[in-house]
Amino acid sequence: MGKQLASLVEQSTVPGMSLAIIEKYNLQSTECFGIAEAGTNQHVKPDTLFSACSISKFVTAMLVMKLAGRGILDLDEDVNRKLVSWKVPESPLTKTNKVTLRKLLSHQAGIKDPEESFGPLNEAEGFPLMEDVLIGKTAYCPQPVHIKEKPGGIFHYSDAGYCIIQLLIEDITEKSFETIMKEELFEPLHMKNSTYTLTEKEKLSSGHNKVGRLVNEKYTEYPFPAAAGLWTTPTDLNFLLNEFLLATAGKSSVVLSHSLAEEMSSPQGCAPFSGFGLFMDWIEGEKEISSLGWGIGFQSMLVAYPSLGTGAVIMTNAGLGVHQLKGIIGQVYKRLLPPLTKRY
Repeated sequence: MGKQLASLVEQSTVPGMSLAIIEKYNLQSTECFGIAEAGTNQHVKPDTLFSACSISKFVTAMLVMKLAGRGILDLDEDVNRKLVSWKVPESPLTKTNKVTLRKLLSHQAGIKDPEESFGPLNEAEGFPLMEDVLIGKTAYCPQPVHIKEKPGGIFHYSDAGYCIIQLLIEDITEKSFETIMKEELFEPLHMKNSTYTLTEKEKLSSGHNKVGRLVNEKYTEYPFPAAAGLWTTPTDLNFLLNEFLLATAGKSSVVLSHSLAEEMSSPQGCAPFSGFGLFMDWIEGEKEISSLGWGIGFQSMLVAYPSLGTGAVIMTNAGLGVHQLKGIIGQVYKRLLPPLTKRY
């Protein structure tokens, strides 16, 4: 399999790829291919960090569920009851349909992100305060965030929703998002190569475009940690994914109880394909959960079958401009997880 995957990378325009595989609730292997930066001899290694982009939302959802299990957060409470730094603007739409964590996690809070919003870090803006983002004070989100549809009535994928989740966690715990994430997930699960702060540049993969050339900012940062800011490795993500799989099987409660894991991966509201920080499909009777990462210079995929204890995380350092399943990630996915993926 390793030679086949190496050949796929060599034949593609993706400079580098790293992946980790879970079988029967155990991390089986981590494999690395290609280079971390075009034009160098810096090979991708197991501890090479990639931008996870929106897979960050799956990690955030795991944190929320752990805090909910301890009673620190309530999935069905009006978030305005605990928000301090900013409040969801009240409107006739929210009079009887309040914005809750359940709706935010499943992209059903009635929020529509403004066009051209939630882009990468830029020097002029720097790292914003999350309340400034939500009031429309920055170029990252040039309009105030407010409810545009009845909460719970329609699905709209939203980075702003996860910014609200981040602010709620920070207001309640009185700690930074990264600090509470380290304490609750990274340290207990030994995720030593996961961060929201790029301090060790020598361990980072550089981002590339669809023809394998470096993007302008080699290390694309998104200043919205909960929504898209995580840098990590497939191995670290698989530590977290496997913990989720064990919880769904009732074999671990380090992070989540069995019931919370089941709730996280259950159809929510008006969108049967949406759980908390993940999406669902059913293949030959088996539930598939997935989370996709899209961003400037990077693309990745997390996928698992809870009833089988099987999963994988695939991360690349190129943005190909096509859906993951249409590019090299899709080719790898089909080889790693047959026969369930044969429909593609």
